[in-house]
Amino acid sequence: MPNFWIYLLILSGSTYLIRAIPFACVKKTIENRFIRSFLYYIPYAVLSAMTFPAVIYSTGNIASGFVGLLVGGALAFMNKSLTVVAIAASLGALVTELIIMII
Repeated sequence: MPNFWIYLLILSGSTYLIRAIPFACVKKTIENRFIRSFLYYIPYAVLSAMTFPAVIYSTGNIASGFVGLLVGGALAFMNKSLTVVAIAASLGALVTELIIMII
């Protein structure tokens, strides 16, 4: 249990430093268009990199995860609400799993 507190302190310290160092180093507004657009898209890129593998491997079969991804992606492309996309993607993966179990 004492190791937990050490790990927690190291994790919180490293997370804080990653967020605090840019604020401490950059005093004025960033004017460069390239750097501003780069910083704007970082959260989306990181979230995608963390979420995409989890979507594919979250089910018992890669095929059902891929079907859920396709259904969700298609509905998101059609500007459906997040609730509709999430439910339809889950149902797509579930139906695919059921079909795989039957076959």
